Amino acid sequence: MVESAPVAEPAAPVESAPERVSAPASEAAASIAPAPTPAPDLDPGTRRGVPPVAAPQPSSVPPVVESTPAVAGTAAAASVIPGTAALPVTGGDALVLRGVTKRFGSTHAVDGIDLTVPAGTFYGLVGPNGAGKTTTLSMIAGLLEPDRGTIHIGGVDAAAKPLAAKRLMGVLPDRLRTFDRLTGRQLLYYYGVLRKLPPAVVESRTADLARAFDLEDALGRSVSDYSAGMLKKVMLAGALIHSPRLLVLDEPFEAVDPVSSSIILDILSAYVAHGGTVILSSHGMDLVERVCTRVAVIVAGQVLAEGTVAEVRGELTLEQRFVELAGGLSDVEGLEWLHTFSD
Repeated sequence: MVESAPVAEPAAPVESAPERVSAPASEAAASIAPAPTPAPDLDPGTRRGVPPVAAPQPSSVPPVVESTPAVAGTAAAASVIPGTAALPVTGGDALVLRGVTKRFGSTHAVDGIDLTVPAGTFYGLVGPNGAGKTTTLSMIAGLLEPDRGTIHIGGVDAAAKPLAAKRLMGVLPDRLRTFDRLTGRQLLYYYGVLRKLPPAVVESRTADLARAFDLEDALGRSVSDYSAGMLKKVMLAGALIHSPRLLVLDEPFEAVDPVSSSIILDILSAYVAHGGTVILSSHGMDLVERVCTRVAVIVAGQVLAEGTVAEVRGELTLEQRFVELAGGLSDVEGLEWLHTFSD
């Protein structure tokens, strides 16, 4: 699972956002475009942190991930920050992992993984529980350090230039820990100013995202009162608020109702269509098969199959292929006693 801080600390807010998102969701999604590649890493002495609004500062705030304010390519957005415009879909690789390994004691959680995620793709990471998906995503997001191997985000070496790499990403962790005493509006404001967006831009994008994610009535309430699905949506909105090149999403559709799932999918699909890249983990094989461009099947920390969805599934469905690669069905022999009932 993508690791996050204790209850009072936000899960490494490395977020992103479209500008001028407007309802309905299909129209809102159409304006999303990734931000331009930011400037090189700043000297550590120039980093600045902005505390959350109307909330006590946590004991350990994640490093400030700096970014150049950017908006999606609409005329209205360009008027907020002059000179910004939508980027065309670009080639190249958004994410490259080579020989990435992570051990926890004697357990190889990730064992020499190689992955290449082209820019402008929907990339699915699937595997059984404990296969190493979340550990892999945690290392991509910079929440864990690999024991060996290299990770490049948009050509940036994540080990050599962690701030520059994080600047390109938005992250939705699996374990949703955040400042739950803030309201939804305050939480999104915190995410935006942490990314060095001007307050007026943060407020505008917050309003756009609230409309797109159907959160307008919830922004004034404490995050602690949110349902699991609402919390997922507000944190995904936070991951989008700075309009990154790459979204790293761990189970983005878990605990989300079908209507909200459709809204999220519309927004992410338009984001990818405008040149953004999404890598996500999911147990929903039907969803992965329907929306992903490429997929990797991870079992026991190793990639057993990788390619386009058609290449990986072959003559089977993706779910059948997944079960086959994961070792088949479990042995239920010996559970005959379960067919009788005690009174």
